[in-house]
Amino acid sequence: MEALVQNIDLFLALIAAGAFAGMVAGMFGVGGGVVIVPALYAVLIQFGVADDVAMKSAIATSLATIVVTSLRSVFAHYKRGAVDVSVLKSWIPWIVPGVIAGALLASYLPGHWLITGFGGFMILIALQMGFANQDWRLASQLPGGLAKIGLAGFIGISSAMAGIGGGVVGVILMTLCGKPIHRAVGTAAGFGVAVGLPAALLYMVTGWWSQISVPFSVGFVNIPGFLAISILTASLAPVGARMAHALPALALRRLFGVLLLVTGILMFRDGLIS
Repeated sequence: MEALVQNIDLFLALIAAGAFAGMVAGMFGVGGGVVIVPALYAVLIQFGVADDVAMKSAIATSLATIVVTSLRSVFAHYKRGAVDVSVLKSWIPWIVPGVIAGALLASYLPGHWLITGFGGFMILIALQMGFANQDWRLASQLPGGLAKIGLAGFIGISSAMAGIGGGVVGVILMTLCGKPIHRAVGTAAGFGVAVGLPAALLYMVTGWWSQISVPFSVGFVNIPGFLAISILTASLAPVGARMAHALPALALRRLFGVLLLVTGILMFRDGLIS
């Protein structure tokens, strides 16, 4: 009880982040990582955690919560016929090896590299997803063969290093290859479990091995943060999914872009001055 009282501000901040992340998860299929990572990072910094540990803990905890969030989100979209199951079956086996490589690499990189990289990654994605010509296409369908393997691996690596669950890159890729935005969002939500579960387990092991973590954590995964955020995101993801299907496709793209752009700019700035 004493520990709860001493950390009440932290828990309240986690609850607020979880509520917002749940809405984001359902609306955009991104597992909430674009909100959870910067929110957790900011909270942990305020509580005196070093930049390096705060960023890795934010990424790892975000990925752990994404497992729960993505399950609720993908089921909500599936009920609306917006999940391409064949894409999940053919891409996930190639995403997982990338996840393993990305989580191992991120565990040992300097924290400010991860912060700057996260910010830059979000800015580029925001500019393409939210503000590029929505009619521009790379192809009429998703690639196969070596191209599929390479792109799936990139989804795994980038998502495990940024804590974003695969939805962000997946949505962009599918829309560029002719998938309607709502179907891309629903399908990309399914990448979350394939990314979040192996990555979170690896971050637990590497954090424990290096003996640097936030209090009340297993390795780099913060347990109070995981519980508070996953409960709220799982509860609110279906609400976000309903909101997504009520919005016009262009409005959904613009909202997605603005969210990523603001997040990216703030994180990129923090990484440069760390």
